[in-house]
Amino acid sequence: MIVVAGEALIDLVPAPNSPSPEGGLPPLLPRRGGGPYNTALALGRLGTPTAFCSRVSTDGFGEALLAGLRAAGVDLSLVARGPEPTTLAVADLAADGGAGYRFYAQGTADRLFELPPALPAATSALSVGTCSLVLDPGADAYAALLRREAARGVFTLLDPNIRPGLIPDPDGYRARFRSWLPDVCLLKLSEEDARWLGGTPEEWLKEGPQAVVLTRGADGLTVYAPGGAVHSVPAGRVRVADTIGAGDTVNAALLHRLAQADALSRPGLAALDAHDWRALLTFAAHAAALTCSRTGAEPPFPTDL
Repeated sequence: MIVVAGEALIDLVPAPNSPSPEGGLPPLLPRRGGGPYNTALALGRLGTPTAFCSRVSTDGFGEALLAGLRAAGVDLSLVARGPEPTTLAVADLAADGGAGYRFYAQGTADRLFELPPALPAATSALSVGTCSLVLDPGADAYAALLRREAARGVFTLLDPNIRPGLIPDPDGYRARFRSWLPDVCLLKLSEEDARWLGGTPEEWLKEGPQAVVLTRGADGLTVYAPGGAVHSVPAGRVRVADTIGAGDTVNAALLHRLAQADALSRPGLAALDAHDWRALLTFAAHAAALTCSRTGAEPPFPTDL
């Protein structure tokens, strides 16, 4: 089982092909989202045994979020509930489909996440990242979960998925990010994340991760693998509706294929050759492209692939 820990929220996305009235506001459509939520949803849709670990509101949005995971077959036994509201993220879409966000997260349910008891014995991997590692006090609990599970040998994936508007102390966050790296097996991040963090994959490999996967938008994916090898694949070519959930789909696709190859371990990553890495990245790029072809975070099913 792969456990995905982090926030579940509602993206408010501009309705496609719906111009706002003169002097008015564009209509916004609520979409289920949050980086970890999208990753869990994508894993469930791919058929990988998956559990979601979070704290979710009991409001209507929270109920809709959990319904989406149930429909994908995701285990919800690690989800705590609370009466606080669901976090909202208002998406600003650029002409090329790229998305920026404004978050409404004060006093929301996920911020009160607490460290759960030991994860199920069947847990083979833990995926963490995004807002959940920024917003205290819950951020400390998610970081403690990462450290604890890494110490007992669970494969770990970190996707920082930087949202600058949520980070009041950039230098403090960068220091926290470096403190997590010794407990990370696979680091996945975007070129934008890397620029904001101010480091390079080669530097980060020396601090803990076995491999670093860099997403480069329309230019595809690159992995910095053990031993200094670097492998790249092109992006899938589709008509882009928006890029919401693309990086999260990459997380899921990587974990799904690594699980299929029995490679969810540091030795497993070290054993992958150039052909293995290119096949893995190509699958992830194809899955992410399909997500980009749809409005909001709607990752593919196996039949789509």
